[in-house]
Amino acid sequence: MAETPVMTISSRGIKRLRGGHLWIYSSDVLDRGGAVGGDLVALADERRHDYGYAFYSDASEITLRWCAPAGPVPDREFWHRRFRQAELHRQHVVADTDAYRVIYSEGDLLSSLIVDRYADHFVLQTLSQGTDRLLDTWVSLLEELYHPLSISVRNDAHVRQYEKLPLEKRLLTGDLPDEVTVQLNGLTFGVEILGGQKTGAFLDQRENYAAAARYAWGRALDAFTFAGGFALHLAPHVDEVLAVDISDEACALARLNAARNDMKNVDVVRANVFDLLRELDRAGERFNTIVLDPPAFAKSKTSLEGAYRGYKEINLRALRLLTAGGVLVTCSCSYHMGEHAFLQMLGEAMADAGRPVRILEQRLQARDHPVLLGVPETKYLKCVIAQVIG
Repeated sequence: MAETPVMTISSRGIKRLRGGHLWIYSSDVLDRGGAVGGDLVALADERRHDYGYAFYSDASEITLRWCAPAGPVPDREFWHRRFRQAELHRQHVVADTDAYRVIYSEGDLLSSLIVDRYADHFVLQTLSQGTDRLLDTWVSLLEELYHPLSISVRNDAHVRQYEKLPLEKRLLTGDLPDEVTVQLNGLTFGVEILGGQKTGAFLDQRENYAAAARYAWGRALDAFTFAGGFALHLAPHVDEVLAVDISDEACALARLNAARNDMKNVDVVRANVFDLLRELDRAGERFNTIVLDPPAFAKSKTSLEGAYRGYKEINLRALRLLTAGGVLVTCSCSYHMGEHAFLQMLGEAMADAGRPVRILEQRLQARDHPVLLGVPETKYLKCVIAQVIG
């Protein structure tokens, strides 16, 4: 067996590790120890103290991703234990669904590895050179632990470009139907694993779907509906739901999911949400429940200013459309739009709308996407449930 390369990192990099973050940037690597991109490497400071093991990338600014403590070099048995620990967590927090995140990268101390489950079909994302090299190991572990009907990769995420890895999506093992049917909170949804968003669906909103339903009443609007996740959860609790998306494909999927669940009070409309909200306001339309679940407006720090304006615009329009006592469920999946900024934006929208608003709940992504203290990037989804009280 080849000797494990030892990489020397700076005191600043060590401080970052001790603070709980798992990433070491290129500027904090003092000596690469002859490592090749994709290697599993040992970490040391200038005094040769050991700091465990990391996945190494020779392309990304995130040069090292910590993955194991000092001790024996991680082997298949080590990764098996990590997978089992992740699954034990899901057994505690996942219920009433057969679609959930099995491995959540840093949240499960498996940085840059994502595994999602859709019934008995599994999807992998290997988002760094290190996890990409171990693809066969991940597949083998999934087969051993879950005996899946199929395993696919959705390695079409743009972050792989920073690693100089090809973008691809393909079936690895087994047989994959064009559509997989899954259960979310007792409702039935169709998922196209190689054709949908992310790895096929937005699993991170599963718990927020159920939370929104608890407050929903009257006439509802679900903006940016995609597959109808919020709309279908609201439908049993409201008189009617207007579900809106700009994508023909998303609208077709939302209609199909509504039919699957015999939701006759869901009307799916293709429209630009920004334009539609203005039109509804001008027409004097009013709603008792509104959901805003847009795509990521802020994909980088440089786009934050424009994203802030976009979030404020749709939230201001929604507040104007709500009746007294109306409920707003407003979300952001943009990590760069932090919680403080999101609440500030909502407060400004409230002031401009002239509507007093109280917060009923502040939520984040579902618990199968656990937040790792010290890695703020693992806490990205904001979901605020608020109520207009005047």
